[in-house]
Amino acid sequence: MRHSISHRHDGMPPLVINRTDNSPMILVPEGDSTMGDERDPDAPSHTVYLDTYYIGMYAVTNRQYKQFVDETGHRQPNQGAWIDAVSVWKDGSFPAEYADHPVVCISWDDASSYAEWAGCRLPTEAEWEKAARGPGGFTYPWGDSWDESKCQNRNHRIGEATCPVYALPEGVSGYGTFNQSGNVYEWCTDHEGEIYPAGGIRHNPAGPETGSLRHDRGSCWRYGDSRSFRATSRNTSIPGARNDFRGFRLVKDINSQGQKKNKY
Repeated sequence: MRHSISHRHDGMPPLVINRTDNSPMILVPEGDSTMGDERDPDAPSHTVYLDTYYIGMYAVTNRQYKQFVDETGHRQPNQGAWIDAVSVWKDGSFPAEYADHPVVCISWDDASSYAEWAGCRLPTEAEWEKAARGPGGFTYPWGDSWDESKCQNRNHRIGEATCPVYALPEGVSGYGTFNQSGNVYEWCTDHEGEIYPAGGIRHNPAGPETGSLRHDRGSCWRYGDSRSFRATSRNTSIPGARNDFRGFRLVKDINSQGQKKNKY
């Protein structure tokens, strides 16, 4: 499957492959973008400025997560009480047909550990939202109008739950990312804080330093209401939550040493 990604910035390639886990990562150029809208809890709409970064074209898959588990000895997604009943992982692996589905039953710490192993990190809310809205700043990755046929949701599903990360190309964002609306919620770095506080940081915002909850974005295959699928829609979960509808994607800084993100 080929997709044309034309944007470049300062001579940097529009797409790179992360060496550790072979994730294709798409360039999102620096500049202003709109974050939030006027509906609680996503209000107010405001402008942020983000430095250039790369973001995963896809969510991390079962195939990739198995490499991480095999190389590091990190716990498998199915290790732990009730989640065995909803995980496709059994005895250290999974059915072949799920290899390219997003890995789920992943806590925030699991996702963060994978990102560190891969030489990346989790996206901030601002980075995740900018990539999802695309250069046009759309309400949904594909445009401003809700269309349930363009994402994996309760009313329109490929299969019974998650779908492959490369499915539904008609829902791709303007930057070229897949399934940032539907399929699985995706962990972000931000702790829950005030609702976009007045006078808050506008350059590389990354939320408060501490908190009991973490943000996740994108909605999932279990839901069908259009509101939760908007690129601006915010959700929070306890960091230890491990569900069959939440995964993650990676971000890589242009500066290999990482960039310090600003807190509220």
